[in-house]
Amino acid sequence: MRIGELSARTGASRRSLRYYEQQGLLVSTRSPSGQRCYDDDHVQRVALVQSFLAAGMSSRTIAQMVPCMTEPNMDRAREALTTMNQERNRLSSAIGSMAAARAALDHLIEVNLNFLANVADD
Repeated sequence: MRIGELSARTGASRRSLRYYEQQGLLVSTRSPSGQRCYDDDHVQRVALVQSFLAAGMSSRTIAQMVPCMTEPNMDRAREALTTMNQERNRLSSAIGSMAAARAALDHLIEVNLNFLANVADD
């Protein structure tokens, strides 16, 4: 498939897809006329990249993990594992902070609902 179809299937802009390729996050083949060509595996790769980016990972961090996914060897696997563990710890910390913020918000919602119920009764 060409870049336009990959864009339509993933929701990523063509510009983003070119950026992913420039950063080494996505690798395409080229047609004889030089157009980028992708297959169904690229749809899954773009979804993975998008989820990592949405979770706050930088493209540089993602790129450190990509060689292990595409061309595994012992050194790459070790380096990628270190990066993956660091990112997992960062995400776990962020999840904990978000859960605490949600709990505080839930409490404020309850206080507000009680106030509104008491004012309505008066």
